Amino acid sequence: MAKVKEVEKIILGIDPGTTIMGYGIISIRKKEISLLAMGAIHLAKYEDHSLRLTKIFERTLGMIDEYKVDEMAIEAPFYGKNAQSMLKLGRAQGVAMAASMLREVPVTEYMPKKIKKAVTGKGAASKEQVAAMVKSIVNYKESPKYLDATDGLAVAICHHFQGNTISTKASYSGWDSFLKNNPDRKA
Repeated sequence: MAKVKEVEKIILGIDPGTTIMGYGIISIRKKEISLLAMGAIHLAKYEDHSLRLTKIFERTLGMIDEYKVDEMAIEAPFYGKNAQSMLKLGRAQGVAMAASMLREVPVTEYMPKKIKKAVTGKGAASKEQVAAMVKSIVNYKESPKYLDATDGLAVAICHHFQGNTISTKASYSGWDSFLKNNPDRKA
């Protein structure tokens, strides 16, 4: 009799940034989500932008190797008014993606509104609403100091939902509607 693989997949979610990069790592087992790690990588202490990018690459690669990540999801940069900020954010995203590609781990990008909608039911949810919903989904005890960490975790959860039970064509009016249509998602 073949031994059943206990963990179906491990997903790394990243909220890219050049001063703080949030991340969350989850494992999926029988469609149940378990938190493996979440946190924020502090990059502001490095004055040189290229050194920050190097640290993003190294840390992302380290997480992929340590947790044996199967898939990576990353928040896509949104359009802002400051072109320099957008360029820097795009570079941060790019080096994180390059680390994933080096290890042949598939990467999927999600727009911020898509992540918020998948996790909270509202595309315009605040960072605090996302953090509260993520906490109820994976049920961790201690809240992180930075919401970038819960944002990274939300990216991983969104990716899981997109690949499994949430149809991108489904329309929910809010969290209550989502729970009514997905009773197995209730914690």
